[in-house]
Amino acid sequence: MSDFPVPMHTAVDAPDCRGLAEFYRELLGLHYRPGDEPPADGSDDDADWLVLLDPAGRRVLAVQEKPDMKRPTWPSEDVSMQLHMDFRVPTVEDLERHRERAESLGATLLHDRSGDATEPLYVFADPAGHPFCFLVSVG
Repeated sequence: MSDFPVPMHTAVDAPDCRGLAEFYRELLGLHYRPGDEPPADGSDDDADWLVLLDPAGRRVLAVQEKPDMKRPTWPSEDVSMQLHMDFRVPTVEDLERHRERAESLGATLLHDRSGDATEPLYVFADPAGHPFCFLVSVG
């Protein structure tokens, strides 16, 4: 028994719930919670809450449909970022490989600090506009 609540997952809003879930599923190598997979029979996908799990079955991310969500405008504060996630990679080579992959999945590069000697990083926006970073870190 824990003396404190334990984080379960991070939930993000998106105007296209399935679209953003698919982006993070592919980007992070996750899979859907049983029952959250896209309809196999081609029927309409009316998902408004999807949970993504890591390979061990632990919850990592949930995506909630919010059709009227305002897209963050970072670095401008016109519409705040609402959420910011950081993901570490072990080397600069991995940073470059994951940048290419993120962009191929629909991420938009917002800031390039890959030449920083102490903490190389990229800031992206996911397809719904939420900023996230890839950075080189050992832990």
